[in-house]
Amino acid sequence: MVNISDRPKEADDRAVPGFWEGDCLIGKGGKSQIATLVERQTRFVMLVRIPYDRTAERVAPLLARKMETLPEFMKNSLTWDQGKELAAHKTFTMMTGMPVYFCDPHSPWQRGSNENTNGLLRQYFPKGTDLSRFTQAELDAIAARLNGRPRQTLGWKTPQEKLDKLLLNTDGASTT
Repeated sequence: MVNISDRPKEADDRAVPGFWEGDCLIGKGGKSQIATLVERQTRFVMLVRIPYDRTAERVAPLLARKMETLPEFMKNSLTWDQGKELAAHKTFTMMTGMPVYFCDPHSPWQRGSNENTNGLLRQYFPKGTDLSRFTQAELDAIAARLNGRPRQTLGWKTPQEKLDKLLLNTDGASTT
């Protein structure tokens, strides 16, 4: 495990895109889950359906597959808590080229964008919801709704607008 203190400093000030935070949102009885991924600069959200269980052997490839949809400049790193669902982080890194950094124990604020997003997601998935009943298409629609929601922290732009602006800039330079 590589500690968050070793993460590149450019991730801290959000000036460079492509640094992601992730977590699992847990459903009813701890028996269903959705992986949440949030890009730190744009606050762009991606949700990943995790069927059956959240074993490391299942989660790492599913996350990697989702990251394949991104251009290279948007794949700098992923920061995760110390949950065992990403124990196969080396597999994820081999599949994506993205290093994984782990927060200190009991320090959710080190993934503040993701914690905030998980709070917003509880509007769609209240505690006690069986998350296994949602298809990937339904999760993508919910992520699109969040990505279309203006944010004060983005100057009342939406995460989708911020991402679109980055994608139009072929070198991936910061567009604050």
